[in-house]
Amino acid sequence: MAITNSATLPFSRLDYPFLSSQRTNKIVPLPVPLVFSNNHPHHQISLSRKRICEISGLKSGGFVSFSGLSDQIEEESLTSNRTSSNDKHSDLQVHTSMWNWRGYSIRYQHSGNSGPALILIHGFGANSDHWRKNIPVLAKSHRVYSIDLIGYGYSDKPNPRQFGDGLFYTFETWASQLNDFCNDVVKDDAFFICNSIGGLVGLQAAVMEPKICKGIMLLNISLRMLHIKKQPWYGRPLIKSFQSLLRNTAIGQYFFKSVATPESVRSILCQCYHDTSQVTEELVEKILLPGLEPGAADVFLEFICYSDGPLPEELLPQVKCPVLIAWGDKDPWEPIELGRAYKNFDSVEDFVVLPNVGHCPQDEAPNLVNPLVESFVARHAVPSAEVTIASSS
Repeated sequence: MAITNSATLPFSRLDYPFLSSQRTNKIVPLPVPLVFSNNHPHHQISLSRKRICEISGLKSGGFVSFSGLSDQIEEESLTSNRTSSNDKHSDLQVHTSMWNWRGYSIRYQHSGNSGPALILIHGFGANSDHWRKNIPVLAKSHRVYSIDLIGYGYSDKPNPRQFGDGLFYTFETWASQLNDFCNDVVKDDAFFICNSIGGLVGLQAAVMEPKICKGIMLLNISLRMLHIKKQPWYGRPLIKSFQSLLRNTAIGQYFFKSVATPESVRSILCQCYHDTSQVTEELVEKILLPGLEPGAADVFLEFICYSDGPLPEELLPQVKCPVLIAWGDKDPWEPIELGRAYKNFDSVEDFVVLPNVGHCPQDEAPNLVNPLVESFVARHAVPSAEVTIASSS
């Protein structure tokens, strides 16, 4: 993706502000956080799965399962009410629970009671409902958790200004949340399945606590093209000034209100999804509703100021666990040509091309992503019996 060098900074990113789309030259608004409210608990998900022969680099493998129930406080149960005729697990339930993290209320969804633990991590502008097409399928042979990062979805949204001059909404904050979630709720190590900015969260968490993460799958990880290190020296003051303008003046609040509409959300989703038929009214609602909650605007504007922090190429060399990268080749925001460079890191075992898929493969093409997740986890999961034998020898 070409770096914007002019004074015009288009808004077209779901996962990071200010980056221009390669599909259109229009200035389009950035969407706001996503998911469904606890007041709207109805899932309608197709659980059908297809073979993915066309995916390059996919390796087959059997499933390895072990028991390991985690302690959970359930608030409600969600049952998929639209399933494929070939699906034998139509009684699977997706539960929604709240977890107290450092005094903040964090929402997460979970399903499945046996097998390796998976943590599904959303990107900026999204939340746990962006995995609604994956949770029930993966839960057939895994313990699946999908978490709302603090500031997004229906997790608490503390005002960033209460933390003084330091930034609160950083990858270090979210990585700490993720590792604590594994310790407090999952009570086990886990595989991290990440989309977009969520990939930075997963990588940062694995670097901070290597023993927790068993493997990371990155779906169209954000390249962070507007990171301050990737800008020409003469463009950096402009970016900083524009960020400050949005964060510290009424212009920012006005801008947020203009994007927190169904029309704006639908427009941005139609850019990042190659198959625009997947941009349904349900999806638009799940993205829009959390953005109407108190505090959402402040979080949105705070992240606009976050052009520092880690880059994928800085974190990948530090990761000790296996990494699989999958990339929708029609992503207009994170071009696959640049993403291919990540396959050269020692920690990356494979780079899989997802044909005719955009920026959010897990939602646009779950029939491709779900089997890929299963295969990756099966290759690296260790049965509990083997762990016991190894530790006693």
